[in-house]
Amino acid sequence: MASPVTRLTVVTAALSLLALGSPAQAAAPGSNLYASTATCYGGAVRSYFDQGRSGGDAGPYRTTTRCRDINVRNASQYGVNACVIFIDRTSACNYRTYLPSGSPFITVATDVRDGVRFKVRFETLRYEVEPLIAYHAF
Repeated sequence: MASPVTRLTVVTAALSLLALGSPAQAAAPGSNLYASTATCYGGAVRSYFDQGRSGGDAGPYRTTTRCRDINVRNASQYGVNACVIFIDRTSACNYRTYLPSGSPFITVATDVRDGVRFKVRFETLRYEVEPLIAYHAF
């Protein structure tokens, strides 16, 4: 016969599993945040300007089902402002987003429909002779 401590341990473990669910059922399909992020960024496109100068436009691109947002990563040695121009609607920027030097992916436009044409405009904070390198995930 099992001791009271052993029975208590087994019952506590069983109740914990019932409350939390089994590990195989803990996450609903498609709810893995890391997997969806990796898929979105895995399709990133690189833009390169030999000199950053005062900035420039990258694109045109078309949004995809991979990402809900437009994300940009600044791989340059200096910070830049970035904005999205939805070229079928306007030639003006949406709001500007600051991207620090060597930034991770930062969202520059949210909840964009699939199939929308856009370009990303970069504005440097001063004239730059080093390359402007960025990655776009959309």
